[in-house]
Amino acid sequence: MSSNPARYSKGMIVIHWLSALLVFGAWLTSKGGRHMAENPPLLHFSLGLAVLFLVLPRLVLRFAGGAPEAAQPGGWLALAARFGHGVFYLLLVCLPLSGWYAASRLGVPVSFFGIPLPAIAERVQGAPGPVAELHENAGTIILYLAGLHAAIAVWHQFKLRDGTLQRMSLR
Repeated sequence: MSSNPARYSKGMIVIHWLSALLVFGAWLTSKGGRHMAENPPLLHFSLGLAVLFLVLPRLVLRFAGGAPEAAQPGGWLALAARFGHGVFYLLLVCLPLSGWYAASRLGVPVSFFGIPLPAIAERVQGAPGPVAELHENAGTIILYLAGLHAAIAVWHQFKLRDGTLQRMSLR
């Protein structure tokens, strides 16, 4: 819970920035195509799965009061913010699961920082299917969305002057 209703809770702030770093790290360590089967990007798998494991506590904190009311309640800005956050949450769940699925289809063993995880799909010969392509494209899309998210936060802070950046700062 946040002691200040105008700010996110400390837990939400930490998970937000940790998720951002993990998503960026997963993107930096990604490797696609057939080369993945020969030399699996184990750090990529671990970073992506860490994002997935953070979603549940993030949602619990959000619904337990870890998110303040919108800076501009009501109207199209609030609706756009809810939609944007929904898309982020969807991607934070679907990206790691689709990557795990694609790796399983390629027969690539997946581990979480050295802990082996079971395959979640049967291995196939040839291409792993459209889910692998979707995973690669969505990985780039989430970075574009994160950039847009940051630009909107800066716009809120300096154009609307509504304190948006302070709401997600650790200070």
